[in-house]
Amino acid sequence: MTAPHNPPKGAHAPAVSSALVSGAGASAALLVVLFGSFMDLLDATIVTVAAPAIAQDLGAGDAQLQWTIAAYVLALGAGLITGGRLGDQYGRKRLFMIGLAGFMLTSAFCALATDPGMLIGMRAAQGLTAGIMVPQVFGIIRASFAPGERTKAFGAYGAVQGLASVAGPLLGGLLVDRDLFDLGWRTIFWINVPVSILALVIGAKVLPESRSTSTARLDLLGALLAASGILLLLLPIIQTETWGWTWTSYALLAAGIIVLGIFLAYERRLTGHGNEPVFDPALLRIRAFAIGLSTSVLFFGGIGSFFLTLSIYLQNGTGRTAWETGLVILPYALGSITTSGLGVALAARAGRALLITGSLTIAASQLVLWAIIRNGDDPGYWPLALALFIGGLGLGLAAPILVNVVLAGIPGRNAGAAGGVLSTVNQIGGAIGIAVLGTVFFTAVTESTTGTPGPADHAHALSIVLIISAALYVVAALVMLALPTTAAEHVDQ
Repeated sequence: MTAPHNPPKGAHAPAVSSALVSGAGASAALLVVLFGSFMDLLDATIVTVAAPAIAQDLGAGDAQLQWTIAAYVLALGAGLITGGRLGDQYGRKRLFMIGLAGFMLTSAFCALATDPGMLIGMRAAQGLTAGIMVPQVFGIIRASFAPGERTKAFGAYGAVQGLASVAGPLLGGLLVDRDLFDLGWRTIFWINVPVSILALVIGAKVLPESRSTSTARLDLLGALLAASGILLLLLPIIQTETWGWTWTSYALLAAGIIVLGIFLAYERRLTGHGNEPVFDPALLRIRAFAIGLSTSVLFFGGIGSFFLTLSIYLQNGTGRTAWETGLVILPYALGSITTSGLGVALAARAGRALLITGSLTIAASQLVLWAIIRNGDDPGYWPLALALFIGGLGLGLAAPILVNVVLAGIPGRNAGAAGGVLSTVNQIGGAIGIAVLGTVFFTAVTESTTGTPGPADHAHALSIVLIISAALYVVAALVMLALPTTAAEHVDQ
C-alpha cells in the first residue's frame, strides 16, 4: 500500500495538439498507461514484502532497508510536478515513453544490484523515472477520451490502484518464495522488463500526443532545493541507529531547515517575477491548503512505515515466509477496495466525515492489532487478518478523496497548483513516516535484546509503532475537522 496518485484538479492545461482518439485506439491507449501506472504502484508495495530477503542476500542493515523504500517514494514525490510540466511542454506521450523506458532500465539495474548502496541508488533513479511517467497518465486519458467517457477511464485507473495494492504483497511473496531461476528477490524487479517492453511497443503505435498551451519555464532548481532539504532532514533520522545523535546529525537537520528556507525564498522570488514555481508560498496563506498539508503528512506518513515494520515482524518475528506474509497483508488491500468506491461516491456530500471516519477506523485497527500481538505470541492468521481488514476499510474511505476534499476550500485559480503539491506531499509524507517510525521500530528491536532478536522483541517493537501510529491518526482526524465538509469535483473528468 502506498499513497495513491490522485489526478490533481486542473493540474494540467487542456491538451491542444491532439484530436481525441476513438474506439479501439482509446482503449489501447488506456491499457498502455494503466500498465505503466500498475508497475509504479506495484513497485511501491512489492519491495516491502521482499525486504527481509533483500537484507539477508545483500547484507543490508536496518537503515539501508528504510532507504530502499524511502528513496523510491521520495524521488517519485520530487519528480511529480516537474514531470507533469515536462509533459505539458514537450509532449505527454513522449515523456510517458521516456519515463517508461527509464523505469524499465532502472528496474533491471535494481535486479542487478550487488550491494545495498547500488540498490538504494537505483531505487531513487527508478522513483524519478516514475515521477516522469505517472503525471502523463492523466493528460493522456484526457487526450484519448471525450469528456463523457473520462469518468469510466479514471474509474479504470482507480481499479488498477486497487489491483496493484492486492497484487504487490502477493506477487512479491510468491516471487521471493518460488526463487525462479535462483534469482530470489531480484525477480520482483526483472518482471518489469518484459511488461515495459510490451507497453513501449504498443504505446509507440496507439498513444496520442498532446501538449499544453502554457509556456511557463521549468522550475528545476526549486524541485532540487525541495528534494535536497527533505533529504537532509531524513538522513540523520534514518541513520540514527548507525550514527547515533552526534553534532553531524544536528548539523544535517540545521542544513535541511536552511535549504528549505532558501527554497521558499526562491519560490517567492519566482512568483514575484511572474514565473510558475513548483510551489507557490502564497498557498500557505490559504487555510484549507495549510491544514491539508499537515493532514497529508500525518495520514500518509503511517502507511509505508506500517507495512515495512509489519512485514519484518511477520517474517523475522513470527517466522512466516514472504508468501505467507503477503497472504496476511491481503485483507488490508481487500478492505481498501471494499470501501474506496463508496468513499468516492459520497465524497461530494460527506467528504470530511468520510476522512475522519477513515482515519479513526485505521487508528482502531492498529489498536486491535496492538492488543493481539503485544504479549509476544503469534496470534495466528485470522486475528491478524481481521485487524488488517478493518484498517483497509478506513484507508479506502479516506485515501482516494483526501486531495479533493482539501481542494474544495481552495479558490479555482489556485486549485491546479495546490493539487499538484498535495499529491507530491502524499509521497513525501510516506518517506517521512518510513524514516521516523521505521527508526523507532528498528531501535526498539535492537534495544530490547542483547542477542539475536526473537519473536517477543519484534512484537514489542511493532507494538510501539502501532501505538504511535494510532495516536497520529487520531490527531489527523482532529485536524480534519477544519477541512471543507465536501470534496471538490474533478473538473476534467
